[in-house]
Amino acid sequence: MSNETPHRGTGESAPGDRLVRIGVIVFAVGAVATLATVAPLFLGADPLPSAAYFVCMLMGVGFALAAAGMLRSIAAQRRDAARVARNGS
Repeated sequence: MSNETPHRGTGESAPGDRLVRIGVIVFAVGAVATLATVAPLFLGADPLPSAAYFVCMLMGVGFALAAAGMLRSIAAQRRDAARVARNGS
């Protein structure tokens, strides 16, 4: 009996991988928007319109998406490990 978690092949993507990738992209867009909205405050320029501040909220949305993908991946790994333990290998 092995105590290792079953590993998928390198060509297969685990459940939740796509959600994590999308979350990282959305988070990056929100981070760039945050930098763009904060820069005028330090440079003494006029602040950006309110819509730019709403785009900053994508950081939180991206983080939540990535976290949901990680939880989905963890759940799938636990199911696979339980199935292997139940079947004997």
